[in-house]
Amino acid sequence: MPALLTMTALGFAGYAVLLPVAPLWAVAGGVDAAGAGLVTGVFMFATVIGQLFVPAALHRFGWGAVLVVGLALLGMPSLLHLLSADLLPVLAIAAVRGAGFAVLTVAGSSAVAELVEPARRGRAIGAFGLAIAGPQLVLLPMAPWVAEAVGYWAVFLLGSLPLIAIIPAVRLARRLHASHHDPGEPRHASAAARFSELRALAAPVGILLGVTLAGGALLTFVPQLLDGAAAVAALAFVTATAAAARWLVGGLADRVGTHRLLWPFVLVTVAGLALVAWSVSPGAQMVPLLLTGAALVGLSYGGLQNLTLGEAFAVVPRDSVFASTVWNIGFDTGTGIGAVVVGALAAGFSFQVAFIAAAAIALLTLPLALLRRPVLR
Repeated sequence: MPALLTMTALGFAGYAVLLPVAPLWAVAGGVDAAGAGLVTGVFMFATVIGQLFVPAALHRFGWGAVLVVGLALLGMPSLLHLLSADLLPVLAIAAVRGAGFAVLTVAGSSAVAELVEPARRGRAIGAFGLAIAGPQLVLLPMAPWVAEAVGYWAVFLLGSLPLIAIIPAVRLARRLHASHHDPGEPRHASAAARFSELRALAAPVGILLGVTLAGGALLTFVPQLLDGAAAVAALAFVTATAAAARWLVGGLADRVGTHRLLWPFVLVTVAGLALVAWSVSPGAQMVPLLLTGAALVGLSYGGLQNLTLGEAFAVVPRDSVFASTVWNIGFDTGTGIGAVVVGALAAGFSFQVAFIAAAAIALLTLPLALLRRPVLR
């Protein structure tokens, strides 16, 4: 677990600094909100496509090789941003980094299930979530300010931190190999069995799509809605409440079960997005309302990540890597769709319309949170 958490923290540090700044770099190159949203959308699309191949790659090449290549792809291209702020080169870099991020996300969450028994898994997912959210808490709000005050080069240098993560990744791979863990081993399931597993995963992944759409939209566009300290504060509110929720909800989920906690967090998502939409209406007290909405979205963003991952492992207990892959595809699809859809609606209508639409999509996931959990043997 220490090696896993260190690798995760360094890998997500590189992800966090570029999530708000890569779209800003494209804006500096002359694109509008739709183009800025496309940067995050391409990154997440490449991540989703890459995640489909991670289980087979782990089985064929082993933990060590796959983790090293993935972290190199995530970190090495960051400094290439300095060559051009034009949209096409920025999108190409985003695609390469997305392929590396695919490895980090699927392998990391799969390792949690392999290393920790189910009775303690909520706390383990909480620790894993804190390793993800902690770097974002510090680096994501500060990254736009660093880009403005110091220079984009400093942010792009921080974006190469996943290269350092290769060191703990090698240690983790050796431990998993020595313990005879092979989460990449494909389980020969029939088409009917896979369909049943996908049906069981539809509820937690659908809920995840709704909340990550909200989180992806906020993290992408807050630097364009607010300036200076206000933007830093809003991003800090999202990441701080997300980090706290991911950590604290784990122990509670171990005691009362993940399923009972899903629907309240869905309603928190809707309330947070409604406040954000209200904040950008004419005459509204923009900063206080947006900060409150950002804090609420962050709370549900962190809490539902923990809970839906726990649900995914619970409903598909015999194939953790399949559950992890589907969950991560849901997470990154939601983040990418949030950036692209909100960006397009903002460019065509307004940010208020865009965030109202995001709230409506989140509300549509409420019935999924109220469904009874299926039990697969």
